Parts: sequence; structure tokens; C-alpha cells
Amino acid sequence: MIKASDLKKGGIIRINGAPHILEELSISTPSARGASSLYRMRFRNLITKQKYDGTYKGDDALEDISFDRRAVQFSYVDQDRYVFTDLEDYSEIHLTEDMISEQKLYLTDAMEDISVFSADGRVLGIELPPTVVLKVVETGPSMKGASATARTKPATLSTGLVVQVPEYLGTGELIRVDTRTGKFLGRA
Repeated sequence: MIKASDLKKGGIIRINGAPHILEELSISTPSARGASSLYRMRFRNLITKQKYDGTYKGDDALEDISFDRRAVQFSYVDQDRYVFTDLEDYSEIHLTEDMISEQKLYLTDAMEDISVFSADGRVLGIELPPTVVLKVVETGPSMKGASATARTKPATLSTGLVVQVPEYLGTGELIRVDTRTGKFLGRA
């Protein structure tokens, strides 16, 4: 068992018998005397991909899961399967498109710094690095003299992901994107 106050973003616990990963965490401290901090957490079921919101006190016990985290490299797509290579024993790990539905738009050829979660002999999902570098393949024309704090425009990236970028960026530029929020961070 793990206390709610000890759980960190990316931690995996068992809720109603299913593995869930902690995606969002906010802490609020009520001002009333004797009130304890409340931990509002948003989990994602690693099997069904459904969200689960919960509020816990710091001492509440949650059921943790012993899981394996292995470093992998993205290799290629084979129809509806995404193939990753385990960097320890070079075996292939095949994941279906619905297992990584939201994360597939950040995957590039030979991408490293990816981790695969598995528990009870079953692969649960992947964890991407916090940021990725992607190429802008389509966007409106760049505006000379536009500042970094000016308006934004949509840009389609090499993986098909669409993000809002500043007006000064043009087609062909490399940018950094936050994989947790899907937002533009800056030029690469």
C-alpha cells in the first residue's frame, strides 16, 4: 500500500482491480483548523483508457502495483501494430494502435527514451519522454517582425499532430513539443 501523499505523477496503482496511471495531481489545503490537505488526482485506466478522478487525504492508503519499466526504441508501424525494440535483450514488443492512441502522434523513427510498462506478464502501455522534436510540414506563411508573444497559428507536424505555434514559424522548422500537454515549447 502507498499513501496518497507519496504518489507521484506517472505512478501506477490498482483501482477496482485494474491498473491506473496518475496523470494529473493537485493539492489543496483548506484553511479551516484541523483540516488536512486534499489530493485531487486524475488517473487513466491502462487497459480501457478511461479517466478516473479521485480525491484523497494524505494518509489514505492506495493499492500499488509492482510493475516493470523497460527502455525501448520505436522501430516501425506494421499495419495497426506499433513495434518497439527492447534495448536490453533486443526483442520486439508489439502494441496495438488503441493501446497508444494518444501517444502515437509523438512517435518518430528510431525514437528512444521511451519506457514500456508491464505487470503480471502483460504490457500495459508506454511512457514518452517529456518533450519531442518534430518538423513543421504545413502552416500558414511566416510573418517577418512577429514577436514571440504575438498571435498563434495552427501547424501540422511530421507525425500528423496539429499544434498552435507563433506566427514567426514557417514550414520546415524543427520545434519542441510537450508530450503531456501537446503544446509548443520552442524551436529545437
